[in-house]
Amino acid sequence: MATLKEKIGYALGDAASGGITWKIMSTAFPLFFTNVFGLSFADAGLLMLIARMFDVVTDPLMGSIADRTQSRWGTYRPWLIWGSIPFGIIFACLLFTPELGPGGKRVWAYTFYLLMMAVYTLVNVPYGSLLGVMTEDDDEKNQFSSYRMVGAYAMGFVTLISFPYLQKWVGGSEAHQYSVLGAGFGVVAAVMTLACGLLTKERIKPKRAEKFSTKQYSDLIANKPWIYMTLVAISTNFFNGFRYAAAGYMMTYCLGGDVTIGALIINYTVFMAFGEVTCMIFGGLSPAFTRWVGSKRRAFIWSAILCTVSSVAYFFIPMDPAYIWVMVAVSIITSIGVGFYSPLLWSMYADVSDYATETYGASSTGLIFSSGTMAQKFGSAISGSLIALLLGMAGLISTTDPNTGETVVTITDPESVKTMVWSLFSLFPAAIAALMGFLAYKFPLKK
Repeated sequence: MATLKEKIGYALGDAASGGITWKIMSTAFPLFFTNVFGLSFADAGLLMLIARMFDVVTDPLMGSIADRTQSRWGTYRPWLIWGSIPFGIIFACLLFTPELGPGGKRVWAYTFYLLMMAVYTLVNVPYGSLLGVMTEDDDEKNQFSSYRMVGAYAMGFVTLISFPYLQKWVGGSEAHQYSVLGAGFGVVAAVMTLACGLLTKERIKPKRAEKFSTKQYSDLIANKPWIYMTLVAISTNFFNGFRYAAAGYMMTYCLGGDVTIGALIINYTVFMAFGEVTCMIFGGLSPAFTRWVGSKRRAFIWSAILCTVSSVAYFFIPMDPAYIWVMVAVSIITSIGVGFYSPLLWSMYADVSDYATETYGASSTGLIFSSGTMAQKFGSAISGSLIALLLGMAGLISTTDPNTGETVVTITDPESVKTMVWSLFSLFPAAIAALMGFLAYKFPLKK
């Protein structure tokens, strides 16, 4: 029986990766790369596309390596323990803007973005796989998943709500602010990841395949529940990726910048923070909601319906700062659906892992959970890449002044840019949520 300390320890892992590093990468990076760092929209889009092709190879490979790891720390935990420090350092480097020309900046961004994807894989694939070896009890798996999501969303809320105030406290140029915050958040993420590795326990010994074989990959392709689960996971991350990556552009170009209400500064990170705290609350309620509707699959479908309807409704809100609380309210309703389905995703991956072990005879927990991490990065980064490319097509152009090194943003068609940004936050996610619900309906495991 897992202790409360262990559940909190497990939650710290996603508080670091999901609540800090990935939250900043998905929310701030598109705007940071184009409006602060100085990449063109085409460069930013291409960077994220290349990184995704990189992950297609590294994520499954990491899953296979993790499955075969044997140490006194266990199978998956050593990767968190020894990967924690590089995880924090590389994240800090990625938010640093070097004093280089356009070519040098491009090399820096590509190098550290690819390194960040690699170290994220090295830490997060084993972290997700831990769920398959900490307990055999299905309800306890749901509890661990719920703690994980609460940890991620609670830390995500702290990260996003504090970001503009920390920027103001740091002062100086935006590039300096991002550099300092990258270092600070990198340290916190490294400490949390290390704590997760030290506080968790591996109770189940995986039934190992003795050596690498192509059979594990052919078994995976033949695994129908895995195929549906991976498509669902990609859809959820496309859904989240569009909303988080578009939020900064929405505040900047549709609402005219930050909205100040008394002492409250509502910028794009604070706006999304309202959703984070909602996801934290309803992520904690997800196991009870699942029991109430009767199955994980049904809970997922109802969550997707809620996300679809609320996202469509958002499109019809006027682009006016006077309606900011209406926007927040509708975004919160969407986040209720996200909060419900997020813990289910990883619990359902654990079910797929159990199915694979029963059907094919050897454990492929790391390989299966690696597809969840790959889907996370694929969905978030491809959506960010598409946003950069679509905004460029709509008339938003970012360049670096060769004389001063400063970022210069020009708009050739303001109305086209506004409509595109608004749609990227509402109609695009709505279509993806509808697809997500359909795929969940077709998911063959009925737990």
